[in-house]
Amino acid sequence: MKYVLLIGDGMGDRPRPDLGGQTPLEAAATPNLDFMAQNGRLGLARTVPRGMTPGSDVAIMSLMGYNPQGVLSGRGPLEAASQGLVTDQDELVFRLNLVTLEFDGPKTIMRNHSAGNITTPEATELIEALKKELPRPGGQRLFAGVSYRHLLTWPAPGPGPAPSWPPHDFRDQDITPLLNDPAAKEVMALVRSSWPILAGHPINAQRRAQGLEPANSIWLWGQGLRPAVKPYRQRWGLTGATVSAVDLIKGLGRVTGLERLDVPGATGWLDTNYQGKVQAALEALERLDFVVVHLEAPDEASHQGELASKLKAIADFDALVVGPLLQALPKFGDFRVLAACDHFTPLELKTHTADPIPFIIYGRPADYKPSGLAYSERNAAAAGLLVDPGADLSLLLFGPEK
Repeated sequence: MKYVLLIGDGMGDRPRPDLGGQTPLEAAATPNLDFMAQNGRLGLARTVPRGMTPGSDVAIMSLMGYNPQGVLSGRGPLEAASQGLVTDQDELVFRLNLVTLEFDGPKTIMRNHSAGNITTPEATELIEALKKELPRPGGQRLFAGVSYRHLLTWPAPGPGPAPSWPPHDFRDQDITPLLNDPAAKEVMALVRSSWPILAGHPINAQRRAQGLEPANSIWLWGQGLRPAVKPYRQRWGLTGATVSAVDLIKGLGRVTGLERLDVPGATGWLDTNYQGKVQAALEALERLDFVVVHLEAPDEASHQGELASKLKAIADFDALVVGPLLQALPKFGDFRVLAACDHFTPLELKTHTADPIPFIIYGRPADYKPSGLAYSERNAAAAGLLVDPGADLSLLLFGPEK
């Protein structure tokens, strides 16, 4: 048996007047997801346990069959695991975003959490400048990642119980109260120290000249320590791999014993290498039992508030990832696919919510009654199945643990 987990990050949304009351999932062209839903098991799953922040770290850990409660302390250490970084047991790892701030008199606005999806070469040059010039009195270390996503480690004793504020939760909002919060004093001192370094950097001068948003600040969040979990081989006797542009998913794979597959041209945006992701997944299934295929673009489009981009991201996921995999999987014999978004990212909010997500279980042999319904939030609710906690989706995908 071969197993596939397909994740369209942030696809879930709410009905929109400009779509005639449909959600983007209902409005986008998704014939392959609809086929799986009509001929498979359709339902809702609570991937964000009550009381937890609806981040991709929490939600995707649930989709991968691991309950994040009491285990997950932040996404930073997961991304560090992806990069193979070695940290001390009590060393905090922060996610470091390159962001665009707008200084409007006494207000500081979080204009863009991703600095306009800055390219990796541009971002790497900015991180190198910060390594040379950013004051780091606590011995902090910086590590370059992909696009706007980077890391900073903070040795013990760290900055105390500093809050974690995901920058995408504050798009187009005044963040002055956060910058001045006493609980985040040490963290925000580092943020402010980045401003003069980034403001006049040639990369940002070029971006302004091109009409692009500058990466004129860092933002630190998602801090935590590396979680300890039992790997797939011990829990289900499975080998596997992850296919994604982002370190979070690769890191979740590493801590759960999955291989990290790097695909050239995988960007986390609409221009990602879809064909390369599918090829990597199929090659992995030739020798492994399980593969996770993750697409970031729907979530990014939602954070930007771009309806047209979200519709395209969903349609491309269906046509360029789901469709080719569906065509190829029968050659392996018996197979089972779990397809889902990890969380909702409503365009109107530009951030995540904890709504139960629509999922599909499809494969052969079919040990379920087909739903007969297309894939959408509304139809998943009508199907009458709620998996809570969402980590129990693993029972539907893999069956009981060993």
